[in-house]
Amino acid sequence: MDKLTPQQLRELYGNPSGRAKDKVLTQLDKHAKAFINQSPFVVLSTIDANGAMDASPRGGQAGFVKFTEDGNIIIPDAKGNNRIDSLINIAETGQIATLFFIPGVDELLRINGNAFITSDATVLDLFSTEKIPLKTAIILEPKEIFLHCAKALMRSKFWSVEAQLERSNLPTMGEMLKDHLNSKEPAESQDAMVNRYQKDL
Repeated sequence: MDKLTPQQLRELYGNPSGRAKDKVLTQLDKHAKAFINQSPFVVLSTIDANGAMDASPRGGQAGFVKFTEDGNIIIPDAKGNNRIDSLINIAETGQIATLFFIPGVDELLRINGNAFITSDATVLDLFSTEKIPLKTAIILEPKEIFLHCAKALMRSKFWSVEAQLERSNLPTMGEMLKDHLNSKEPAESQDAMVNRYQKDL
């Protein structure tokens, strides 16, 4: 199997033109802010000092991501499993890429930039209504901001009810983890897992 070089890829695909080339912003405008305010879900992509990569979801009610006065983005770190892969990666390299989703909307918002982790009380106070107090938040300093076209979600029919998988057609998380860990313990039921998760939301 061949491994194409960047030059071969550019020769194969050509150069972007028109809106695809010119749509990149370096600062948040009113549309980017409005998109983020309506987004309850964002995927973070990070990389560590050795080049190992990670992608991690973050979610909350629309508006859970906030802004600093100087145009940066604040992503709260809600209670998770304490792996903190993304946080450590950001602390090591200061780099992040994000993808914001809005349910029912096929377009996405991509924001790449520098980032750091803070435990500053004035920042965490912005999230004082959270049931479980935050320990840290991510500050994202945007360098590239652009709307991503709808084709991927349109092709996948991502928001279509007809495309939704009946949950019983997939093993439960407990069953999959039991196999992954080669555990002899009984698999946690889906209901038990959901009830356990609800305590941390």
